[in-house]
Amino acid sequence: MKVTIIVPVYNTEKELQNTLDSLINQTYSDIEILIINDGSTDNSEKIILEYKQKTEKIVYIKKENTGIADTRNLGITNATGDYILFVDSDDYISKVLVENLSKYMEQNVDLIKFKLQRVDEEENILEKVDGAIFDKINGQEAFNKLYCTDVLLDSPCVYLYKRDYLLKNNFKFKVGTYHEDFGLIPLIVVKADSVVSIDYYGYYYVQRNDSITRNENYEKTLKRMRDSLIQYDNMLQQIKIYNLDKITEENIKIYYTNAIILKLKELNKKDQYIFIKEIKQRKMFSNIKIRNIKQLIKKVILLLNVRWYLKIK
Repeated sequence: MKVTIIVPVYNTEKELQNTLDSLINQTYSDIEILIINDGSTDNSEKIILEYKQKTEKIVYIKKENTGIADTRNLGITNATGDYILFVDSDDYISKVLVENLSKYMEQNVDLIKFKLQRVDEEENILEKVDGAIFDKINGQEAFNKLYCTDVLLDSPCVYLYKRDYLLKNNFKFKVGTYHEDFGLIPLIVVKADSVVSIDYYGYYYVQRNDSITRNENYEKTLKRMRDSLIQYDNMLQQIKIYNLDKITEENIKIYYTNAIILKLKELNKKDQYIFIKEIKQRKMFSNIKIRNIKQLIKKVILLLNVRWYLKIK
């Protein structure tokens, strides 16, 4: 089985060498490293070309800046591997990651999930992100195990994807929106015929003090909230044709609803009021089901927190 590692690059000259070192030194031999330069204006291209001279495994595409969603979509279209792995150009992976996933590729599993650890710039481990572990099950069962245990369910970088599965279902990241991962990855999980989740920490997410998400302006925060609602509306349309069982349909609605409501705290009071009206129009609070005492307490607290805005009676 051949694996294509898709690396979107945008102005990451300081971190790119470490990323590429982790890719060209994979112990698994049959890989293609598809690097897509999304209009970088720093020295990223110079570094890419230097590495391209080192190995024939690197395929290089240069394009104008159109954003991460469009770049990943282009990667899926141009990949030649049986499986696809996404690696951000400021992170890195274990040199044995692909080799450790290979036995599941041989079983033609649609989606292979592994684990991530957050590290600082000196490669000290800050956090190992936990989540459910299971052998091969279908996508609905996998989603129901992951949605309440794994905070990285919607991260594209902790899965190995069968390329034919992505192409057959025309899965694409929504261009021009934030939270394109949040909008797509849960749908990829829930529709799969087969998913495994293994207990291997093979991805290293480098947490930096100058991270874009830490320094984004308020207008971007507002757009992220708007786009989250767009992703929610799209999810509702998609699951109509997925023929999900009742529990899975409820759970995916809960997953999106909880994530969106949590984002309210990032907004000022005026905008909270505006977006809570949007949430109320969509009747999203009814998505939060009470199946046990813990969920009852959670829903009561949630409704108390927004009572002033919604004027609940």
